[in-house]
Amino acid sequence: MSVARQVVVEADGGSRGNPGPAGYGAVVIDPATGEPLAEAAEYIGVATNNVAEYRGLIAGLEAAKALFPDAGDALRVHVRMDSKLVVEQMSGRWKIKHPDMKPLAARAAAILPPSSVTYEWIPRAQNKHADRLANEAMDAGRDGRQWEASASTAALDAPSARTPIASPPVQGPPGDQAAGAAKARAALAAARGAAAPEGLFPLPGAAVPESAAPETAAAPEAAGSGPEAAGSPQTGWGAAPDLGAPATLVLLRHGETALTPEKRFSGSGGTDPELSATGRGQAERAAEHVAALGAVQDIVSSPLRRCRETAAAVAARLGLDVRIDEGLRETDFGAWEGLTFTEVRERYGDDLTAWLASPDTAPTGGGESFTEVTERVAAARDRIVARYAGRTVLLVTHVTPIKTLVRLALGAPPESLFRMELSAASISTVAYYGDGNASVRLLNDTSHLR
Repeated sequence: MSVARQVVVEADGGSRGNPGPAGYGAVVIDPATGEPLAEAAEYIGVATNNVAEYRGLIAGLEAAKALFPDAGDALRVHVRMDSKLVVEQMSGRWKIKHPDMKPLAARAAAILPPSSVTYEWIPRAQNKHADRLANEAMDAGRDGRQWEASASTAALDAPSARTPIASPPVQGPPGDQAAGAAKARAALAAARGAAAPEGLFPLPGAAVPESAAPETAAAPEAAGSGPEAAGSPQTGWGAAPDLGAPATLVLLRHGETALTPEKRFSGSGGTDPELSATGRGQAERAAEHVAALGAVQDIVSSPLRRCRETAAAVAARLGLDVRIDEGLRETDFGAWEGLTFTEVRERYGDDLTAWLASPDTAPTGGGESFTEVTERVAAARDRIVARYAGRTVLLVTHVTPIKTLVRLALGAPPESLFRMELSAASISTVAYYGDGNASVRLLNDTSHLR
């Protein structure tokens, strides 16, 4: 009979150019001691970040399997990565559409039984060991050689890898409230002396019954580096350390276009209308309001004209440049572009009913489903939060992206998109903290327009 064995795999990949010279790194860790059991890294030539990250995952899973070849189904592997894309796709929550990703994901899924592997997103700061290995591999490729384990100093550069991983992982991607809610429930349960809900799997060394391993409301670095990690995890709101300044996204919907008052579908697949006279006035008033706040340090905009014009009004007031992010564009509404809801109901009734019932259904004629938009917007969010950590950024975008960011921050279901009001030139705000959690601070503020 195989003896049950549990290990943690941390993996990462990178590309200097995206695509560009790329490499990956992976480490297999004993969760009870934090000791690295195996390392893997390789320079893979020119590739994208995503390809390199998947290659790192594959190498980590293969290394874990090679360490315990006789474990069979008794081997349990918990993968920790700072790539939300890989974590969400391998967890089955996001579809895999890119042709380069599909074979890599299939290869990773075939290494171990699906029931043996779980996935967790972690901040980059908690993935230092694998990140260092990936950079060593890219450095080796730059010098015309391959990475050698004997020359690696990644374990020395990442002391967090030697810290026992004492608490089971908390589910939920970065920026979504599932992780924070689970931590809060665990903290309250611990304060009452009660057992918290069962984690994904109990880790060796935990002083709890096998059938009821609690999730603990640990400090953000309790699963990684920091002096608190080696001892008892801190619980309770008052015990949490300062997470630092969050990345605060001030979400400004663009001003009106000629289509806005008529409530016509106006996405990224239509005519790309400009602001109307009313919309330009709204943009100016929004600019005055944002300038009066005195907090915005950077501006990022959707590429569509109505957003760029709105962003330009604010940028002129603040003396800032505007960065464009394609991920912030509005949904492509396909054949519905330019039509009212009633017109769509009359012409495409069955398609509209299906679209309202399922986030996976796309509008008629090759538009985007809400699931597809969520993937795109979440990826943009992660890029922006990472780039502007600790800063206040104005995002000038559209109805669906803003509602999606709010929905994800609240952990609300997809149907909540239909239950939010979001006026032209309104302002909403979401803050993202270093532990991956988010706080909705404002929704649909139009006070500056009155």
